[in-house]
Amino acid sequence: FLTPDAFQVSSFADYEKKLRDAYVILDGEERKTIIAEQTAALAEKEGLTVKDDPALLDEVAGLVEWPVVLMGTIDEEFMDLPPEVLETSMRSHQKYFSCLDKNGGFANKFLVVSNMEVKGHPKRKANIVAGNERVLRARLADARFFYDTDRAETLSSRTPALKDIVFHAKLGTLYEKIDRVQALAREIAAFVPNAEAEYVERAASLAKADLVTGMVGEFPELQGIMGRYYARHDGEHEEVADAIAEHYSPLGPADSCPTKPVSVAVALADKIDTLVGFWAIDEKPTGSKDPYALRRAALGVVRLVLENGLRLPLLEIFKKADHLYAESLSGVTWNQDQAVGGLLDFFADRLKVHLREQGTRHDLVNAVFALGGEDDLVRLLARVDALKDFLGTDDGANLLIAYRRAVNIVGIEEKKDKASYGDPVDDGLLTEPAEKGLYEELARVEKDAAACIEKDDFTGAMAFLAKLRLPVDLFFDQVTVNTDEANLRANRLRLLSQIRATLGTVADFSQIEG
Repeated sequence: FLTPDAFQVSSFADYEKKLRDAYVILDGEERKTIIAEQTAALAEKEGLTVKDDPALLDEVAGLVEWPVVLMGTIDEEFMDLPPEVLETSMRSHQKYFSCLDKNGGFANKFLVVSNMEVKGHPKRKANIVAGNERVLRARLADARFFYDTDRAETLSSRTPALKDIVFHAKLGTLYEKIDRVQALAREIAAFVPNAEAEYVERAASLAKADLVTGMVGEFPELQGIMGRYYARHDGEHEEVADAIAEHYSPLGPADSCPTKPVSVAVALADKIDTLVGFWAIDEKPTGSKDPYALRRAALGVVRLVLENGLRLPLLEIFKKADHLYAESLSGVTWNQDQAVGGLLDFFADRLKVHLREQGTRHDLVNAVFALGGEDDLVRLLARVDALKDFLGTDDGANLLIAYRRAVNIVGIEEKKDKASYGDPVDDGLLTEPAEKGLYEELARVEKDAAACIEKDDFTGAMAFLAKLRLPVDLFFDQVTVNTDEANLRANRLRLLSQIRATLGTVADFSQIEG
């Protein structure tokens, strides 16, 4: 078009120069920079800013060889459409950049990246802009039709159509899913402060209804978003409308996490229903394969629980979800043990990933998880934080060293003797003041730490563990474990084993590194 003839090159530098002379910029990063600078300059000239969209910038930079940014105008008749509709219509089909006014609102201008040199060709420039405006007008006319047609029916009237959409061949239809999510969300709402059960149920019942609208059929990425607009149009409560839009979130580590009570309850129910169902039919992630995005769903649950500080008993909720599946899929063989079994371990792995990304030491997470049976993620995190703080003190660091010494001694002697020294200590065989003092302090600390743990006071539990440092040090300084008297030796090994047992009520210290 601009340079139709072939040309000879003698080196890479010559190749790059002659391509540029032929209106081809070889370096993709340079094209990105040119597009970013030109879009910003054109928008600024109109008193606007360009809506940040790194993914679109990457895509467009790969579509053009000689980027020339031009500005077009959106017809005023379409400016009352939801901004998400305007942006998606422009972005998905036409790869246009959106503009924002000084208040952050959607402006009636768009930026198109042409692949055609227009300098000295005013008619060419005008034709390109007019052509793009004409194409956009047709796109937005379609969007207007979908928007007006969709609002002619209420969201609630659309839910029966979900019977025709299969969620999964073994897990029923979307209609059956929303029934389960509705019941599960009602259970979860009891653990979400200020979550009105009435609004939670209503939002859950309407959450998937916009999937059968014309707009979402044309632009699937608007699912949930359009549901909010249509719910508002139908006169639904604002919390219900927001929950419809937000129940898919968070979609990834960078996505914002819902904080509104109704949204949180519905988002949790939707994700947990999915996880329990796929777990039961043995469609779990394997290696790098996760076709149903179950890792993302589990991480979403972890973030919803932690970022909102919810004391949610996950095992209880998993069992409720499992029961709802068994009820809704009558006649289908349902593996109830498999539905729940191992799912908590999967969540533990996701939580470890989440905490590691935030800089929490993985060995501390392992030390707490090794205790097993804990399904309250907020309590788990409190344990990890308390353990981290404890090990950062001199008492904690030295007690860890003493713990390892005790465990190593017991382990070596058990292997040598082919015996176990986990039995209770015989206090009648305690002869040395240091071993009597350690025995008495272990009993006190175990009792006091257990009382703190019962109240979720893990910092207090760690403070009681710190009291063991001195008696443990004195024991090693003043008591000979491998004495010639067999009964005394065995009793002292049992006492060392008791150190491991007492500390093990708070965390598995054997998992801690360094």
